[in-house]
Amino acid sequence: MCADLLPELVRLDEWGYPVVAPGPVPAELAAEARAAAAACPALALRLRKD
Repeated sequence: MCADLLPELVRLDEWGYPVVAPGPVPAELAAEARAAAAACPALALRLRKD
């Protein structure tokens, strides 16, 4: 589900786990990133501020 919400930055590996592109989330994708992190099973994704 998380990869579907943010395909620009998240892909699924061969086992179905989300893999996130390195680097910061672009500002224009911030809302989608929050939705993807909230929808991802087992809290597999988390957003943080650096």
